[in-house]
Amino acid sequence: MQAANPHRSAQSDRPVAAPSPWIVRHGQGLGDGCTVLDVACGGGRHVRYFLNRGCRVTGVDRDPGAAAVIGDGRFEFIVQDLEDGSPWPLAQRTFDAVIVTNYLHRPLLPRIVSAVAPGGRLLYETFAAGNERFGRPRNPRFLLRRCELLTAVAGSLHVQQYEDLETPRPARIQRLAATRDPASKARGPSP
Repeated sequence: MQAANPHRSAQSDRPVAAPSPWIVRHGQGLGDGCTVLDVACGGGRHVRYFLNRGCRVTGVDRDPGAAAVIGDGRFEFIVQDLEDGSPWPLAQRTFDAVIVTNYLHRPLLPRIVSAVAPGGRLLYETFAAGNERFGRPRNPRFLLRRCELLTAVAGSLHVQQYEDLETPRPARIQRLAATRDPASKARGPSP
C-alpha cells in the first residue's frame, strides 16, 4: 500500500496548491493542539498545512467535494454556502487562528473577527480594489476597499502586520495579521 502524498488531492492526481507564504509566515507558533478555522477552505491547502503542524482544523466551504477528502480525525469539515443567508455555522465557537485567503463576503467580516479566541490571531489575504486591471476578480463585491481589513478589526484585534500591494503575479491584494488580547473576550458580531 502506497502512502498518501500530502501534495496531491485524494480526489484526483492534481497537485494541491502550496500554502500562502503570508499564512505560513504568520502561522508560526501554531502547532500541537491549536485550533484553526479555514473559512472558504476550498481544496484544503491551508487545512493540510496546519494538520501537518499538529493543529485541529475546522474548514468551511460550499463545495462538498472540496476538502472533505482529507481523512484526518483532527479535521472537521462543514459544508455550507456562507453567502446564502444561512446562520453562521460556528456560533459561539472561537479558534486560536482564523484563516481566510482569496475570499470576501463582507457580511461575514464581523463573524470572522468574533471567531478569533483570546490570544488568537486572524490571518487574512485576498484581492483588493485595483485588481481589476490585472484580471479576475474584477467585480467590486469581491475586492477589498482601501484599508477595509483595518476597519474590520478596529477596536477588536491588534494589527501585527498589514500590506496593501501589487504582487508579481500580478495582482492587487491586502494582507492582515492581527491578534486578540489574551485577556479579552471575543465579542459577538454587531447585528
